[in-house]
Amino acid sequence: MDNFLTLPVLVGIAFSGIRLATPYLYAAIGETFAQRAGVVNLGVDGIMLMGAYAAFYTALTTGNLWLGLLAGAAVGLVLGLLMAFVSVTLQAEQGISGIGLYLFGLGLSSLLFKTSLGTVKTIVGFQPVHVPVLSDLPVIGEIFFQHSWLVYGAFLLVPLSWWVIEKTTWGLKIRAVGQHPAAADSLGVSVTRVRYACVTLGGVLAGIAGASLSIALTNLFQENLTSGQGFIAVALVYFGGWSPVGVLGGALLFSFVNALQLWMQVLGVQIPSDVAVMLPYLLTIAALALATNRVRQPAALNKPFERGES
Repeated sequence: MDNFLTLPVLVGIAFSGIRLATPYLYAAIGETFAQRAGVVNLGVDGIMLMGAYAAFYTALTTGNLWLGLLAGAAVGLVLGLLMAFVSVTLQAEQGISGIGLYLFGLGLSSLLFKTSLGTVKTIVGFQPVHVPVLSDLPVIGEIFFQHSWLVYGAFLLVPLSWWVIEKTTWGLKIRAVGQHPAAADSLGVSVTRVRYACVTLGGVLAGIAGASLSIALTNLFQENLTSGQGFIAVALVYFGGWSPVGVLGGALLFSFVNALQLWMQVLGVQIPSDVAVMLPYLLTIAALALATNRVRQPAALNKPFERGES
């Protein structure tokens, strides 16, 4: 345990925690937009898997990481549109539709992996970009300013999404549609258009979240690469009170716990490895059970809308 409390180890845990928060942030902030507009998308994990595969395969075959990232986002856009069509246009039950989308992504990504890759392969993914001056600072520089572009992008997305939701006209429409769609419709706001836009945006960000796993964090693709991270991202929206800032806090909490259990295994801390792996998921259950932000839940969440309804 003495070796576990040294400064290099603590810095390593903090550095890993920042990196591992990346897919959580992209996926959970995308889901925040969807839920603030009234749609729950439980298919986030499936979209992440398909985005991860598309990004990895494209980067592997073309050698272009940015093209891989674009492919992951494009797949996310298509699956986001599919979820919007099913949940908004067809008004299917959102929870069941999301689970169906998850199973679709899980099965198709596994099939594509077996037919196009066959075995686990690796690539050279996005490399760390050292921020001038700041990266040279002791401890702080190593923890915060020696990451890849996708990590920086995830954290910059937090203030940007908060500003869009809370300070812009479009954000006002999103909040109105999520709280009282009938009132928003009476004022000329297209509930369908807003929900389509938000669910599709959530799909794009989930695709990018998957891409961040396969071409920035792990630099490989395998079956069920996400290991349920998409479901944790959905839970983070509830945990964070439907706020990007709250999501950031939750993402860091979960990623630091994950980083902690990884370092515990590396350093041989006397704890069963299965218990260590379970820690992030146990925290998910505890967070949902103890969350006190339900008063902020959008009133029309998970409720289909038809014109003429009050």
